[in-house]
Amino acid sequence: MKTYDTLAAVDLGSNSFRLEVARVAGDQLYPLDSLKETVRLAGGLDDDKRLDDATQERALACLQRFGERLRGLSPEAIRCVGTSALRVARNADGFLRKAEAALGHPIEIVAGREEARLIYLGVAHSLPASPDCRLVVDIGGGSTEFIIGHGLKPHERESLHMGCVNFSKRFFADGVVDKAALKAAEMAARVEVEHIAREFSQANWQQAIGSSGTARALREILEGNGWSSRGITADGLAQLRSQLVKAGHVDALELAGLTRDRRPVIAGGFAIMAGLFAELGIEQMDVAETAMREGILYDLLGRFHQQDMREATVDEFMRRYHIDVQQAARVKRVARELLAACDGHDENDERFLDWAARLHEIGLSVSHSGYHRHSGYILENADMPGFSRTEQARLALLARAQRGALTKLPAWVSGMVPDHDRLLVWLLRQAVILCRNRAETHLPEVKVEAGGKRFRLALPEGWLERRPLTQRALEEESAYWHAVGMKYTFG
Repeated sequence: MKTYDTLAAVDLGSNSFRLEVARVAGDQLYPLDSLKETVRLAGGLDDDKRLDDATQERALACLQRFGERLRGLSPEAIRCVGTSALRVARNADGFLRKAEAALGHPIEIVAGREEARLIYLGVAHSLPASPDCRLVVDIGGGSTEFIIGHGLKPHERESLHMGCVNFSKRFFADGVVDKAALKAAEMAARVEVEHIAREFSQANWQQAIGSSGTARALREILEGNGWSSRGITADGLAQLRSQLVKAGHVDALELAGLTRDRRPVIAGGFAIMAGLFAELGIEQMDVAETAMREGILYDLLGRFHQQDMREATVDEFMRRYHIDVQQAARVKRVARELLAACDGHDENDERFLDWAARLHEIGLSVSHSGYHRHSGYILENADMPGFSRTEQARLALLARAQRGALTKLPAWVSGMVPDHDRLLVWLLRQAVILCRNRAETHLPEVKVEAGGKRFRLALPEGWLERRPLTQRALEEESAYWHAVGMKYTFG
């Protein structure tokens, strides 16, 4: 696998968009450039959970500027990640097409727990080694992530749908702050946190750490006004609460450490922090200078240093779901041999074909009947550290399409399957057929032709005659492809 001396991460947060560029030196990263723009994506969600036009225009203009900075960097050394607002926006697909065009790079949407893992990775790399278990809390614009970990490894991860933007919009829409609104907002936060309180209470960790904008803003305010000597404290939050009520409106707040861009969302961020302090029994919280964007960079670095979290997840899933390791290895080997006979594939296609081959029978843990459908469901919906939603959907498609009628797959009928994924599906299906007897398969010299709407598998003369079951399966396979407008011949 190639290595790169410069990596870049784009974090499309629900409050701010951030770009981080870093230089690689061994296993370490050294910042080169950092850009931040307050976009407030979550604030542009209407009552129907659709991003409004003004917010989209603001976001696209920002991404065009980021795209200029990314020019000249290798596409493989850049990772762009979207979070909470893009998880819930009903028109996210349409916006993402425009966003990718503006940025010049694909954008991945990650699930809440994957966001939590990346946050912890970024924070953990900035902290000194410690024997303590740490609680990391990240209050973003649209969600709040909770992680308990030790060293560089997270043990518990959770994401709740509450953030400084959506809470400010919900409880302090006009900037008005009074005692009743604050009480309602803090209680709403406590109700959300109550669901995870047992796993994340003070008994399970020794140090609490906040990350990202809300935590840093609260620290600056509390320390700047003499309400805390270090970080965020329960007593300091109590004094800030009094000042918020006294001011009556966020525009009337005159506090050291409160910046202009943070002012519109400070009340919502405060309410969440105060609520989780009360519910989890936190008295003091340190604040990290790093967050998800650094986690994205370190995760990307790991992929190039043979420490890809996705590989670890696939291995764990094989163990957890009791997959037949030998059969998975057979299917993987045959699929790769067939892929090697094709032209035009890349390293990423090979990687996904490997993962799909290793996990294609994961659904057998549910039921043998229709196991490919169960496989697809698990891979699309399970918590898979390291994988984005897009990557999980791709794996799910390969697993679900490994056998049976392709006409039953909505994506296939609607013509939404890219050519390279169609090829991977065909390769996996042939490997599953050729390995059906679950014995060592020594594939003879074969020729593969794949292009346009045509596949051909050329086998040595007489090979199929000695394998009538395989021949029958390939005949059925040809009919399945014919039904979706593809020509498949073999022999």
